[in-house]
Amino acid sequence: MMKIGSLRHAVILGVFCLGFGVVMAMTKSLATADIEARAMEDRLNSLGQVLPPETYDNNPLQAALKLHEEGKEITVYRAMKGGKVTGVAYEIEGSGYAGEIRLMLGIDADGKVLGVRVLAHKETPGLGDKIETKKGDWILHFTGLSFDALPLDKWKVKKDGGDFDQFAGATITPRGVVKAVRGGVEFFAAHKAQLTEVN
Repeated sequence: MMKIGSLRHAVILGVFCLGFGVVMAMTKSLATADIEARAMEDRLNSLGQVLPPETYDNNPLQAALKLHEEGKEITVYRAMKGGKVTGVAYEIEGSGYAGEIRLMLGIDADGKVLGVRVLAHKETPGLGDKIETKKGDWILHFTGLSFDALPLDKWKVKKDGGDFDQFAGATITPRGVVKAVRGGVEFFAAHKAQLTEVN
């Protein structure tokens, strides 16, 4: 009698654990799909801010390329219209006062900056956070620039002899962003043929 009772409890416990495991697996699967959908939505929103929608008729997420630069993989989203690449966008990183600043950079097929937007940062509120469009228009000054329009040695803050304003009490943040954008434009120039080629 004792063995049958123990066996019954073991079976009940086993069924419960199996059921719980199935529910957990399904929950994780649904959560992962939701997280991926949200990330895709955020990525499309970021791309829409640096690649003007009227300049392409494709889905840049589906025309992405992966390049390797200094041991790092860079995903480049290509905007196309009429079968030709009209612009590209990719993440760049800068170093601010409080750490890494992640940005999205859009560049047209001729190397002109279409837009730059902040994706993430930890800069000081009221000082370094002026790189965000909701806090000011500083980051919009990159739009329309290229190495043809502004020589490479001028891609610095004014304090360092360049053309970009710094913030009072927060020079490190704009310095890091300018350096990151300059590096992003250099990356495009170095890989232009590969980025604008259509197979």
